[in-house]
Amino acid sequence: MKRIFRLGFLAVLITVMTLSFFTNDDASLHADGGGKLVYIVPVEDNVERGMEAFLRRTIEEANEAGVDHIIFEIATPGGRVDAAGAIGELFQDLDIDNTAFITTQALSAGSYIALNADQIYMKPSATMGASGVITGDGNAANKKAQSAWKAAMRAAAESNDRDPLYAEAMADASIDLPEYAAPEGEFLTLGPSEAEEVGYAEGVVSDRTELLYELGLSDAEIVEQNPTAAENIARFLTDPVVVPILLSVASLGFIVELYSPGFGIPGTMGLVSLVLFFYGHIVAGLAGYEAIILLVLGIGLIIAEFFLPGGIAGIAGIVSIVSALMLSSYDMGHMTMSIGIALLVAIIASVILFKFIGLEKGLFRHIILKDSTSTDQGYVSSANRLELIGLEGETVTPLRPAGTAVFDEERLDVVTEGGFIPNGATVKVIKTEGSRIVVREIKKDNT
Repeated sequence: MKRIFRLGFLAVLITVMTLSFFTNDDASLHADGGGKLVYIVPVEDNVERGMEAFLRRTIEEANEAGVDHIIFEIATPGGRVDAAGAIGELFQDLDIDNTAFITTQALSAGSYIALNADQIYMKPSATMGASGVITGDGNAANKKAQSAWKAAMRAAAESNDRDPLYAEAMADASIDLPEYAAPEGEFLTLGPSEAEEVGYAEGVVSDRTELLYELGLSDAEIVEQNPTAAENIARFLTDPVVVPILLSVASLGFIVELYSPGFGIPGTMGLVSLVLFFYGHIVAGLAGYEAIILLVLGIGLIIAEFFLPGGIAGIAGIVSIVSALMLSSYDMGHMTMSIGIALLVAIIASVILFKFIGLEKGLFRHIILKDSTSTDQGYVSSANRLELIGLEGETVTPLRPAGTAVFDEERLDVVTEGGFIPNGATVKVIKTEGSRIVVREIKKDNT
């Protein structure tokens, strides 16, 4: 029985090896994608540094896994120029065959990313272009920034043997291409047929299955890559709109905490906002150990300020945290603006909360201490018994230097000026400071 089992196992093994041999041979002859590994990588939503971190991680994994082809499915309205530039460098350094598949739109920074891919395919309703550079307030960038971006768009097109004229027209509204619905004063946006006509798309496909067929990868193993939960959070937290909001909440929390006893809800709110900011920037690869050290030091100094007089610790803590923010920034100008917005929001909010709303109503009546322990409310502080000064008594315990003595039949806790006084010695009260009674030994002459 065992012999039959062994022979059967050997026959199956030989059959599998034979089929494997012919299958590999057929794949090499017909290039139908059999045995190949393809990564599908989404490039969606706003282009920012969190997207760069995700793509960098995915490309590194693809290199380690020996992937044969990467398809980047692009659906983005654009985003930050610096992040797009970094992603473009990733594409340029990529040794794996790759394709940009524009499923809806590749506008602004998205068109630049697509142009850096080896080849481009588009869905019938997709568009690419409209790549003018604008600032955070929606205005056109300065001429220097526009010139640099035009050069980057042109270089991206030329790197894959595409006519750079159309890439420049996407970034320069002064270029007149009326035949493509881009008269002077408007940025060029290409539809699928137009992109194919000018060599900016290799073809138009309806879905991923058709694309794989066009690429000869129908029988390839498909692995879909998606951002991890941490990367999704990082993408949100590093968004240019979210950053000033986080910093505003942090500064407002710390300012309110200055008016609150101890360290409570506002300070915790500020700390959480800072932690979220740095968490996002760490995952995105923007914050290093030096920024974390400065952050921890700054938080420690600010907490210490609530217990130490002088204000020096608080100022040093703020300087340390601001330095950490700057070190974590991918754009010093944007970070400076974000910090400025945070300070402005904190100042305005503080004025509204404390001047116009007041402390007798509103949310902050629950977290700001208004009561005082006055004597008319029944609170009695330690009495400073000045009437004891000059009284003489006798120690009933050794004073080392604290102990007990009796004065006019009243036992009191006393303390010496620093020396030792034995039990049974005569002492005199020389000073009282609240509950602290200071005595001195009286030496009596023997007669």
